[in-house]
Amino acid sequence: MKTTAFFVSILFAGLLCAAANESGLIINRPATPAAKPPPGVEAAQALSTITGVAISPLAGMGAVGAWKYFKAAPERRTRLAWYAQPYFWLPALIVVVLVGLKDILGTAAPPGLKKPFDVAEVIENKLSGLVAAGAFVPLVASIFSRHDDAANFGGSALAAFGLHNAGLAMIDLPAVGNVLLMPFAIASFGLVWLVSHTIHILILISPFGAVDAALKAFRTFLVGALTVTSFTNPYLGAVMSLVIIALAYFLAGWSFRWMVFGSVFTWDFFTGSRHRFAPTTNNAWMFSALKFDQTPVRTYGKLSRDEAGQLRFQYRPWLVAPRRSVALPAVEPSVGRGLLHSEIVSAERADAPQRTLFLLPPRYRNHEAELASLFALEGVCDIGLRKGFKAIWRWCAGIFGVRPKAHSLSAGT
Repeated sequence: MKTTAFFVSILFAGLLCAAANESGLIINRPATPAAKPPPGVEAAQALSTITGVAISPLAGMGAVGAWKYFKAAPERRTRLAWYAQPYFWLPALIVVVLVGLKDILGTAAPPGLKKPFDVAEVIENKLSGLVAAGAFVPLVASIFSRHDDAANFGGSALAAFGLHNAGLAMIDLPAVGNVLLMPFAIASFGLVWLVSHTIHILILISPFGAVDAALKAFRTFLVGALTVTSFTNPYLGAVMSLVIIALAYFLAGWSFRWMVFGSVFTWDFFTGSRHRFAPTTNNAWMFSALKFDQTPVRTYGKLSRDEAGQLRFQYRPWLVAPRRSVALPAVEPSVGRGLLHSEIVSAERADAPQRTLFLLPPRYRNHEAELASLFALEGVCDIGLRKGFKAIWRWCAGIFGVRPKAHSLSAGT
């Protein structure tokens, strides 16, 4: 799946490069109007726009829409695309300002008070991402257009390449080019959005206001740097966008697991499922917090006991691949009751500190004792809210599954 996504991104870059070289392939092409940028610039700007909007969909669409609205002549504003109309970009930017105020004021608020608003922001990011992928990206990625009836996609070029004599002049080449480009544009948008969405998930589960502020500052810096670079030199902006897309490809699996993690947590927060939930051996879904053999951190699966009484973790890679099962080592696990969500933790010993084995979705709140009894765990302990820089470092290291080698776990399959 990652290989397919990688080639999708490469093909997208190739098509954009082809658009950038279009003027060199066309012989005796009529002069382009001064108001319209060269095809290469338009392709580079489209790539930068798609990448920037993928990082922050609602803010990106609102800002691009407002910019196009005020840049257009008054008599042409009614013919602009939907995202450039005040009925969209004005409410979008108002929501963005309210989210910014939430982030500023929320740094001093207790974590429990800020979390409902973080849940709402996660939902907003998902919805705006869907809207952007389905209705915004196709418009921005349509970089091939008819210049006039005589030079349809470069009419003189058709004659130069012999296409006109071959009977292909009736083919709507701009439409064909845009259709071929669309899947690659949407795939590139999806890769970048997937990584960017992880920032919202990290903010949702983070109990530290300083971490929230740092994550938002990093995202704002990235969008700002891409915007400034694109306006300064569209080609440098396109190169920066390709670098971001390439990095997003390599982080796709990690980001996908975070997206599943955030979706489950958001659903539990939003629906209050803990009031209806009762743990059983068939619905003990949770997320791994350590790497058991080849099981990636943050994998979604079920806890169970086999016939020999050994704890096992069952999961499907990418949620749809064949089922896998890994046996857990004997670490005397217990259920840790946290402030925002609970965990399954290992026993604390003199030679090994307490470690988080599994992260439990919010539905397990107030059901910790039932879960411990169901799987014959070592009981329930309070882990509360860890504080201090050491706790922040431990939390950040846990994001990537970083653990001291001496404390790594191994398990049989």
